[in-house]
Amino acid sequence: MGKTIFGPPAGPPSVHPSTEIYGAMGEARIFAMLADFYDELGRSSIRPLFSDDLLAASKRSAAFFVGLLGGPPLYQQLYGHPMLRARHMPFKIDRSARDVWLACFEKTLEGAEERYHFPPEHLEGFRQFLREFSLWMINTP
Repeated sequence: MGKTIFGPPAGPPSVHPSTEIYGAMGEARIFAMLADFYDELGRSSIRPLFSDDLLAASKRSAAFFVGLLGGPPLYQQLYGHPMLRARHMPFKIDRSARDVWLACFEKTLEGAEERYHFPPEHLEGFRQFLREFSLWMINTP
């Protein structure tokens, strides 16, 4: 028999961040935010889940977030359809790994209004998306 794929009970995210975020931040600040996030991941217990080149990984992720937050579809233009669950399947992502990932993003978002010009009125909606999105990436009970 084939491998059973674990599906988290929450399903895909039901909320999405505002597309107005891109207009306030711009591409360069989104890339800077994701570079800082990957610096946090690099110091975390889940560092082994990521490629050796964290800067390149942060740029791929930033390309996804640019489109998600209202900018051009950079990720699709550079890499094709995101297929996020499928792309994350080779990595063991359990609840603990998800919690570390989310904590790294939360740390990155501290002071995001000043550091990245993140619009404060959209910060909680973005956090809610990250909470739901990260639950959806769990693939190991």
